[in-house]
Amino acid sequence: MPKQIAFLTLGCAKNEVDSAQMQEDLVCAGFEIVDIESSYDALVINTCAFIQPAIEESIDTILDAAALESISTGKTKLIVAGCLPSRFGKELESELSEVSAFVPCNKEDSLVEVLFSLFPDAERKSRIVEFEYAPSEYVKISDGCSRRCAFCTIPLIRGPYHSFSFESIRNDVITKIQGGAKEIVLIAQDSGIWGLDLSPRETLASLLERLATEFSNTWFRVLYLQPAGITDELMRVMATYKNICNYLDIPLQHCDPTILKTMNRSGSYDEFMDMISRLRSRIPDITLRTTLIVGYPAETDAQFDALCDFVENAEFDYVGVFAFSPEEGTVAATLPDQIDEETKQDRLQTIRDIADAVSSQKIAQRIGKHEKILVLGTEEDGQLFGRCPSQAPEVDGVTYIDQGEIGSIIPCIIEDTLLYEMEASRV
Repeated sequence: MPKQIAFLTLGCAKNEVDSAQMQEDLVCAGFEIVDIESSYDALVINTCAFIQPAIEESIDTILDAAALESISTGKTKLIVAGCLPSRFGKELESELSEVSAFVPCNKEDSLVEVLFSLFPDAERKSRIVEFEYAPSEYVKISDGCSRRCAFCTIPLIRGPYHSFSFESIRNDVITKIQGGAKEIVLIAQDSGIWGLDLSPRETLASLLERLATEFSNTWFRVLYLQPAGITDELMRVMATYKNICNYLDIPLQHCDPTILKTMNRSGSYDEFMDMISRLRSRIPDITLRTTLIVGYPAETDAQFDALCDFVENAEFDYVGVFAFSPEEGTVAATLPDQIDEETKQDRLQTIRDIADAVSSQKIAQRIGKHEKILVLGTEEDGQLFGRCPSQAPEVDGVTYIDQGEIGSIIPCIIEDTLLYEMEASRV
């Protein structure tokens, strides 16, 4: 009987992609992937270590798993993968003796060999497996980041930016489509610079255009873009191809040039407003999301007020907001004039309230509009749900629909909205 392996994935969508790839590698090598509620021979916890709350969640999850009788007695193996071992390395090995193996991000393709070393009696196989995929699937187009933002741990965890080749991305897309995917979400830490490190140099716009042309019945969505990645070529391609979702997630972080400079970023209120204006002019139905940080060191009341004003006037469809977290190993953690936690939380709630008010009005404007909906599944009560092009996976809510087949793309009219959720009827 093959060894049974369970996975528990924490953190962002990129971790979900990594877990899915590790699971496929294991299945092809002869292991069986089972639900975490089942009995299993090994548990792989794919961790997040981006900010302190994520670190604490990862460690708590590991300790909870280590306390399970089967793991504490050594019957079941515990493997910790992903960002936590990438960031803390040897320090973890001395602190978490219950863990059988640590697999950092850059070694995740070795998980098969790690498990064979833990289970020397396991039968080695080399199988070609045709996997079934969900209606919406991620495809990574690069890994790492070279921007070195003062607050960010990603370069410490994932290393420098490197693009994946067009051929490898295309092969991944083909596999996902053949397995049933109707939407491909191209994901990277900084999608806008994809291809610039390849030889010959390529661009995100050329990648999207080639994929959208070849796979014309598949939706393509891209996450995430820095402002510098919003080029005229990209806007032209997005406006031209109807199967490219007119949706961009642009993490701006702040609008004050002084704060942005101390973040080792660039931009300003006026520059960002101009960028938003150009996007909406070239792609009138575009949906925009951003991410902001409040309570950054030395952020004054005036700078915060300007950020509030920016959120109100920019009218993003969706806004993610985080209170600044001083992370070990980052420049921002050592800056003077750190903001106290109470002030950070007050500012977080203030921005959140403004963003919710703006977003709810923007989303309510979709009532009466015709949209195509990708049917994704059903709730426990049988209610069908899906997403339209203006909703990215996991962060923008869903659209509830009255009929449709899972995996199909159907024409609907938006009947009602409730903050981020929508209701639609098939037409």
